[in-house]
Amino acid sequence: MGVNEGTIPELTNELPGVVEIDRTGVNSWEDADFRAAIEATGRKKIVMAGLWTEVCLAFPALDMLREGYEVFPVVDAFGGVSPVTHETALERMVQAGAQLITSLALGCELMRNWARPDSDLYRTIINDYFRRKRAIGESSGDLFGQH
Repeated sequence: MGVNEGTIPELTNELPGVVEIDRTGVNSWEDADFRAAIEATGRKKIVMAGLWTEVCLAFPALDMLREGYEVFPVVDAFGGVSPVTHETALERMVQAGAQLITSLALGCELMRNWARPDSDLYRTIINDYFRRKRAIGESSGDLFGQH
């Protein structure tokens, strides 16, 4: 892990059987095990998130875009070390062909129809999302999350 820590239990608990890839490189796409795991899926559409927008996400996203992958950064699932680094990295990825998406839009795009038998699973997630977002907005005075 180099100077990094492992994946937080809140994520690993939700991904049983998914093996954590121990790497030290800054650009995950340059790591043979990471790259092999992506290539083994056979998929060319990649939904991505990371710790730092300008490094953990942008570096592999830009390389993957150059190699013909469609990359969908989930813009509210990561952040930069500052607002300007976050926005600059997003702009850089978009100029290279990335298709930005929010977690809410991604969930709805995957679900497709509220009449699905399992749609209540997604309702549980978005209701929690909106409850937390409202609480953050009330405590910060920014009810719409624009600042």
